[in-house]
Amino acid sequence: MKLAVVGGGSTYTPELIDGFARLRDTLPVGELVLIDPAAERLELIGGLARRIFARQGLPGRVTTTADLDAGVEGADAVLFQLRVGGQAARLQDETWPLECGCVGQETTGAGGLAKALRTVPVVLDIAERVRRAAPDAWIIDFTNPVGIVTRALLRAGHKAVGLCNVAIGLQRKFAALLDLAPAGIHLDHVGLNHLTWELAVRRGGPDGEDLLPGLLAAHGDAVAGDLRLPRAVLDRLGVVPSYYLRYFYAHDEVVRELGTKPSRAAEVAAMERELLALYGDPALDEKPALLAKRGGAFYSEAAVDLAASLLGDGGPAVQVVNTYNNGTLPFLPDDAVIEVQARVDGSGAVPLAVPRLDPLFSGLISHVSAYEDLALDAALRGGRERVFKALLAHPLVGQYDLAEGLTDRLLAHNKEHLPWA
Repeated sequence: MKLAVVGGGSTYTPELIDGFARLRDTLPVGELVLIDPAAERLELIGGLARRIFARQGLPGRVTTTADLDAGVEGADAVLFQLRVGGQAARLQDETWPLECGCVGQETTGAGGLAKALRTVPVVLDIAERVRRAAPDAWIIDFTNPVGIVTRALLRAGHKAVGLCNVAIGLQRKFAALLDLAPAGIHLDHVGLNHLTWELAVRRGGPDGEDLLPGLLAAHGDAVAGDLRLPRAVLDRLGVVPSYYLRYFYAHDEVVRELGTKPSRAAEVAAMERELLALYGDPALDEKPALLAKRGGAFYSEAAVDLAASLLGDGGPAVQVVNTYNNGTLPFLPDDAVIEVQARVDGSGAVPLAVPRLDPLFSGLISHVSAYEDLALDAALRGGRERVFKALLAHPLVGQYDLAEGLTDRLLAHNKEHLPWA
């Protein structure tokens, strides 16, 4: 089996490599190709990947290349994990929205729109090249904003599934609190990428006993602390929102916090410098502990499980993914991309049925989904007016004067990535 990773020079890649090594029985990898134009980083990470494979006794080989077409040729699956503009662009996404009193974040709000505008055209170009070189390959997208990027890929007819680590992270957290094996926990996970709620935490499977009321009663303080939301909010909602909902539920508080501390991009950039120094040590043959602070925990396990199911090696499985709505949430268009539990096999992902949602959740989902539709239109066709309309539609903006100011700043900070700007 051949897998290719576009963005293989990411400092996060060793986490993925570690997952391939530990879960070799789930997904036997014969060849792993790391693809990235950053030659120096790719050499460091490729060397560490080979040492991890050797330590774990894997027979598969790891190769590196800057040649996308050659790297993906004949691949069974291609993982997308790229960041257009790097951490420098992320730093901009997290700072200029604050000038307008709005959240500065790389996947939601104005910063998330900027990332989508930069990313969608690049991802679609790469996907077309994958289609030519490996027409039967599945694309697994971990590139943010995952919902918008996956919608772009699916609308262009690609065999694609979007993946996020929020659900698997919560599953692992809840399993530990309940003293259960992660495989014995099923989440009723509903929403859009980075806009989700856990409606139930079930024992064993989709029809199992709901453990959420007891979980909140016994461990509500710990869960609320992880989400940085008041315990009372969880008690009143009766569900567990993803930590991204804090940008909506405590917007002004978050803006004040962001104005008083270094950006996450600055923290990650410093961490990446440390990680690259570690990766250059020829004695290092496992992922370093520092990598756990980089973000994306458990992505490797989710990616392995998804690839195994799509490629037939793991058999059909139920997993949280991003895919077409197709009537699952009746208040959204069929071609909206939602993040829910789905049955995954060699033909793709089919969402499981979802109970009728409270308007408290469905209203916000509808609002953000409409924004995503406008954001994708702006990413595909460009134009200042389309950017303005997408910002005006976003619930974290929603005022014409804010949308005007944010549009000006977005275009000014992204000229090198947006030819039409």
